[in-house]
Amino acid sequence: MSLPNPFNTLQTFEGGKKFYSLPALEQAGFPVSRLPVSIRLVLEAVLRNCDGKRVLESNIRELANWKPTEARTAEIPFVVARIVLQDFTGVPLLVDLAAMRSAVAKMGKNPKIIEPLVPVDLVVDHSVQVDFAGAADSMQKNLDLEFSRNRERYQFLKWGMQAFDTFKVVPPGIGIVHQVNLEYLAKGVLSQGDVYYPDTLVGTDSHTTMINGLGIVGWGVGGIEAEAGMLGQPVYFLTPDVVGVHLTGALKEGVTATDLALTVTQLMRKTKVVGKFVEFFGPGAAALPVVDRAMIANMAPEYGATMGFFPIDAECSNFLRSTGRDEKLIATYEAYYQAQGLWGIPQQGQIDYSQVVELDLSTIVPSVAGPKRPQDRIELQNLRREFFKAFQRPVTDNGFGKTRADFAKSVKVETAAGKKAKVGTGSVLIAAITSCTNTSNPSVMLAAGLLAKKAVEKGLKVNPAVKASLAPGSRVVTDYLKKTGLQPYLNKLRFNTVGYGCTTCIGNSGPLDANIEDAVVKNDLVTASVLSGNRNFEARVHQNIKANFLMSPPLVVAFALAGRVDIDLSCEPLGTDKDGAPVYLADIWPSLTEVRDAMQSALKPEVFRKLYKNFAAQNPKWNEIPSSVGNVYEFEGASTYIQEPPFFAKFGMQPGSIAEIKGARALGIFGDSVTTDHISPAGAIKKSSPAGKYLLENGVAFEDFNSYGSRRGNDRIMTRGTFANVRIKNLMLGGKEGGNTIGPDGVETSIYDAAMAWQARGVPLIILAGQEYGTGSSRDWAAKGTNLLGVKVVVAQSFERIHRSNLVGMGVLPLQFKDGTTAQTLKLDGSETYDVVGLTAAIKPQQDLTLQVTRKDGTVENVPVRCRIDTPIEIDYYQHGGILPYVLRQIIAQN
Repeated sequence: MSLPNPFNTLQTFEGGKKFYSLPALEQAGFPVSRLPVSIRLVLEAVLRNCDGKRVLESNIRELANWKPTEARTAEIPFVVARIVLQDFTGVPLLVDLAAMRSAVAKMGKNPKIIEPLVPVDLVVDHSVQVDFAGAADSMQKNLDLEFSRNRERYQFLKWGMQAFDTFKVVPPGIGIVHQVNLEYLAKGVLSQGDVYYPDTLVGTDSHTTMINGLGIVGWGVGGIEAEAGMLGQPVYFLTPDVVGVHLTGALKEGVTATDLALTVTQLMRKTKVVGKFVEFFGPGAAALPVVDRAMIANMAPEYGATMGFFPIDAECSNFLRSTGRDEKLIATYEAYYQAQGLWGIPQQGQIDYSQVVELDLSTIVPSVAGPKRPQDRIELQNLRREFFKAFQRPVTDNGFGKTRADFAKSVKVETAAGKKAKVGTGSVLIAAITSCTNTSNPSVMLAAGLLAKKAVEKGLKVNPAVKASLAPGSRVVTDYLKKTGLQPYLNKLRFNTVGYGCTTCIGNSGPLDANIEDAVVKNDLVTASVLSGNRNFEARVHQNIKANFLMSPPLVVAFALAGRVDIDLSCEPLGTDKDGAPVYLADIWPSLTEVRDAMQSALKPEVFRKLYKNFAAQNPKWNEIPSSVGNVYEFEGASTYIQEPPFFAKFGMQPGSIAEIKGARALGIFGDSVTTDHISPAGAIKKSSPAGKYLLENGVAFEDFNSYGSRRGNDRIMTRGTFANVRIKNLMLGGKEGGNTIGPDGVETSIYDAAMAWQARGVPLIILAGQEYGTGSSRDWAAKGTNLLGVKVVVAQSFERIHRSNLVGMGVLPLQFKDGTTAQTLKLDGSETYDVVGLTAAIKPQQDLTLQVTRKDGTVENVPVRCRIDTPIEIDYYQHGGILPYVLRQIIAQN
């Protein structure tokens, strides 16, 4: 079969290798060389996949003529080269694929027509919890518990490995998906036959953007969108604005790449980059090593961008070489991007950006972020003052709503281990070196080790109330911490390795000491966690720790030593040395020279090659897990982990219709910054919650509950867990915390029970919310659970990119209030009836509609809203009841 050759762009490079040439497209009359590099890489995929069906020549013309500032109405069909998954999102995705195969088999068709068409890699990293910490055997105990808890899920993953041809699994105990992607899975350039093309991907985790630091286009999507992508559908998105960030200068002594990442996060949030590409350029960008670039790229979801992209240059080649990639691959990689005119970090004036923001790296100062959002950066020297202010600010203003008198509150506690500790406002109870954001960067990890060494040598100790842990994103970290002799010092401060996975960063922090937790709850203390993660939303790290601060690994160690966050580390001592003299942070902070000297042993190609091969041989526990066989999964009715979801229960070949929604009632009214953690928690399951009651009724003991994240293969649990976060505030109950609402009988009840009661009456439901609804993780269950509760409409002031897409992908209608209109300005309390007027089969993307509100007294108010079905393909998805029924109907029709 001859290859397509749009605009005569099929050319050769490096002695006959074929590629789709962007310079040749420029010769055809398009201004390609002025386009942002990130746009050009997407353009290459559009060019190469132009088949006249999924991708049209008009798509090439539209994107090749991208203008920095214009109304964004064109939809890009982006066919990605591969897909990465983590297990919390990957297991429900595999459940959906298994359910699709079941639906196909029930129709008498061959179930193998449901098959991923691109390589899919799942990394098991979300299941390990910090049940044990602070001891030499912590990691082995946590791994044993992980396998005993998740055996059924892992059996299911093994079934997927044998059932689907392109589905591979990196087993537990290897690392975090984004660090594994950066250090091992990513190739930079790929080939099919003799055609070469850029490595591109989407992943079912929002921090997939970490790979942008290596010049690879990729971002997080919901599981449902990823399933469509692996089954041959392009990933559709609106042509984006591209914000250029011009980096100049260099970081000063005492400043880390973490401080830079937190500063960029704050700056980009202020720039309002939601739904946009961010591309870094200039001399400051060129001077950053890939590991620093990757940290900034990793936090793109925190600043709201689709990507935080660094173009391709010699630093990328250096990284590929130092992480053990093949020299022949690197030579092809360099030749390919040079032939494409994509080699080198652009300098000022070379690219047309929608907007340019300046950042001088020499202005970055040591920082933390918190106590509730990653964009709320605080200069380290101001932390005590800012924490004091947040303590007294209203809860509605990201504060804790306490009084000055409460600030001094503290209690004496004897831990379960018999140690005496004082716990009060600002006490650090969790100190976690965690998350791919930081553990992928040897400079900050070695800085933590060097600081620990100096602290131990001075006789400093970690406060007994602190649960300390170290969870690297790759076993390479352990290798270099051992080789540099720094791990023993971390161990002495109880930063023993607890596992290789996301742990505390995603809420798998495990239990606190029972006596300490009891004191916190009984006295309503505002205590703190410090972590080197990327998210610190309410109740994410631990349900009973209210203040959570993001920071660099060396600062995590420093605050563990101080034992509190209400401290100014620029002028207050961390503690006293062996002679009783005060020790300040500056006394033990490692210099850049010390870090660089230690770095010499950090990145050795042979270590990466050794640790990233023969995973099965290195993980005997994984080998012990049996696998069921067959192309169709046999769902077990008694399982509390894996159930066949109801998404295809009434599946037929005819799509539904688009019509007005009448008589909807409010299930919840929420304020700003409701995250996907609020909507679909990943952490612990409370015994008294609807999900907890369901597990107890099904014979599961409380100690075997595991987490919501691990139970995502069971819709019965996940639907009960939707809006069940202990910190979510429903304004129908005056902002009261917890997942409750008003039921049809006018009595307070759980959101799940109210939804089921409304469903029994055949009443559609509506959610009303404020700004940034659905911010946070790319959590498809936040949309799936919303759908299964019977919610037909979500009206918000603004939406996070992935969650809005996921709602449409599950057949839920997203509507946006006009500027200045909110549930509060309308004085809505949940007693109203709601109609969506103007919704018909002729709906257009982003069309204005009317939300008709009928109040209890019979008065009617017509509220103008914008339909946030953003693209033509999304109209099709919505009509079909979601993206999966749409794709399934297409596949069956073609076979």
